[in-house]
Amino acid sequence: MKTSDDLRAEKKKLIDSLVSSGYISDERVIKAMLSVPRHMFIPGKKRINAYSDRPLSIGMGQTISAPHMVGIMTQHLKVQPHHRVLEIGAGSGYQAAVLSELADKGQIITLERIKQLADYAKANLEKTGYVNVEVIHHEGSRGYDNKAPYDRIIVTAAAPKIPGELTQQLADDGLMLIPVGSKFMQTLLSLHKKKDKIVEKEICGCVFVPLIGEEGW
Repeated sequence: MKTSDDLRAEKKKLIDSLVSSGYISDERVIKAMLSVPRHMFIPGKKRINAYSDRPLSIGMGQTISAPHMVGIMTQHLKVQPHHRVLEIGAGSGYQAAVLSELADKGQIITLERIKQLADYAKANLEKTGYVNVEVIHHEGSRGYDNKAPYDRIIVTAAAPKIPGELTQQLADDGLMLIPVGSKFMQTLLSLHKKKDKIVEKEICGCVFVPLIGEEGW
């Protein structure tokens, strides 16, 4: 069984690898990913692989994203301390924890359509002390208008197209990251809202689980 020292060493090695490979370079993002105990967001026996750079199953057909993809998305999202961030697809809560490290004076709203996973994410975030994250059991393809507008929106599931309601919920000068494409391969897009106009930029190819809902699959 791995000790706390073993896990810390593996995490440091992983983050060093992400930096040397060019996935992350922002010091705030590096610090955030070093701070979050990824193994605490992974079920049981799978924790042994917590600091390998690959996605892992968290049950119910869902995954925790590979660390390099978390790093890429987090860095491109450019979260600031005061931001209100909407995440679509809480999963186990790991990405929300990383965002919480960055928006420590703001708020993270994370939506999860699967009740069992929403409860799991909430428990994980409570255990690890992330108090500015609210997990809501909600189908997220249309966002969450109750707490809009959001400075940042991050979608961690693949959409067939950009959901119009999400762009409406984005604040002026806000950023959204979303994988768009087929169920098998997508392009990660960065959308910058400027006075009701959307400036779109392609970041990289990616593979995510499908976004299920009215504005998804």
